[in-house]
Amino acid sequence: MPFNKLFSWIIKKRVHQIELFKKHPHDVQREVFEGLIQTAYATEFGRKNRFDRITDYTQYREAVPLQTYDQLKPFVDRLKAGEQNLLWPNEIKWFAKSSGTSSGKSKLIPVSKESLETCHYKGGKDLLGLYYHNHPKTKLFTGKHLILGGSAQINHISKDSYFGDLSAIIIKNLPWWCEIRRTPSKETALMDQWEEKIERLARETANQDVHILAGVPSWTMVLLNRILELNSTDNIRDIWPNLELFMHGGVNFEPYRAQFKQLIQGNSMNYVETYNASEGFFGIQDQSDSNDMLLMLDYGIFYEFIPMEDFGKDNQKVYSLSEIELGVNYAMVISTNGGLWRYIIGDTVRFTSRAPYRIKVTGRTNQFINAFGEELIEDNVNRALTNACSACDASIKDYTGAPIYMTQGSSGGHEWLIEFEREPKNLAYFIQCFDQSLMSLNSDYEAKRTGDLTICTPIVRSMPNGTFYDWLKSKGKLGGQHKVPRLSNNRDIIDELDSVMAVR
Repeated sequence: MPFNKLFSWIIKKRVHQIELFKKHPHDVQREVFEGLIQTAYATEFGRKNRFDRITDYTQYREAVPLQTYDQLKPFVDRLKAGEQNLLWPNEIKWFAKSSGTSSGKSKLIPVSKESLETCHYKGGKDLLGLYYHNHPKTKLFTGKHLILGGSAQINHISKDSYFGDLSAIIIKNLPWWCEIRRTPSKETALMDQWEEKIERLARETANQDVHILAGVPSWTMVLLNRILELNSTDNIRDIWPNLELFMHGGVNFEPYRAQFKQLIQGNSMNYVETYNASEGFFGIQDQSDSNDMLLMLDYGIFYEFIPMEDFGKDNQKVYSLSEIELGVNYAMVISTNGGLWRYIIGDTVRFTSRAPYRIKVTGRTNQFINAFGEELIEDNVNRALTNACSACDASIKDYTGAPIYMTQGSSGGHEWLIEFEREPKNLAYFIQCFDQSLMSLNSDYEAKRTGDLTICTPIVRSMPNGTFYDWLKSKGKLGGQHKVPRLSNNRDIIDELDSVMAVR
């Protein structure tokens, strides 16, 4: 049997299991919860929090405190030093480096064999299984898969223990069925010199029969543009005629969609969004006609949610999956088979469906603008920018925003630094469309904009090509999972970008 047909037959069997957790989500989550507690009761964390006495979620919620990275870090430091059985009973030797760009601090998330195999790899298989289910005539596995990942630095505690981008840890440990179709060489895929890596990637893969791309949209665009430049064409299908799927995540895709359609011309290209972070694989776009993602419930992850209106308060409420409401912005809390317990990952989501549970990622708990009570979140801004780009025939490469503080005798406002791929012909009209769309999406913003009393018309500065690239480079954050913070409640990032511009 040809490999493509064999693989599609094997992987489609999983679709039946997915249908089961869609029909019985709370039973599946209860089984995951019980399995986690029973497995980890004898770890140091389990003994400290008396896992042996916990029999249900209510007891767990009352007994185990919420965790941030500051609480996790002492365990990570000890794990890096070689101690074991602290958070998870089985060996922890891999650490996924977080992709934060707003500071020089890096978070190292412990990755167990169980979380790698039954969460991250399972998520990859499920993505392909759902894609085969939606596109039964596909021939994905007759060609190559190009995964644009990060680098893996060696943690010298032992030859097997290391840290790096999650994508690099995945590439270094890929199962055989994925490795035989992967491109480029592992040596190139794991390079940490980003600019040299892009050059080698572009040259190594141009002669490959690539069917699948996977990566963060912004960095994937850098690679595609370099390939087009090297081959003197404006259509990636001249290089990869059989390319049919881009698996993307990490940032909202809508600002990039039009640009990808220009780079990959024709109607046979498909785009599938995933919600895959260093801490776990959480969601997959399972419907071709909707960008909502199915929350994956049987990956060894138990979910909880904090309404953002309560987030950070002393009496903040925390809900299980069965207690959530549609349309509410939640901070996500996870307990995992990698040893994370009631861990606040920093992402916010909104549920769009309960049967089955589907979500949209709306932003980060620390990325918002609320200088004047406007409570602006990334989802509001992405949708408003998409609307403005559509109205003005523009496209955006990167952006960031921050407040302009009130001064005596003047209102406050927001300033947006936008690097356009295709600039609007009339920037004033773009600003008007953006502003009106924000008001339609966010009633708090609309109220503060009334009469320009609190917030004036937004200021938009069109930035020269390469501004955000140079800023990331100055911080040692090129490539991999690194991305530009979209919203800040202070002006630190905008001030840094102005400094970059001053020396260009």
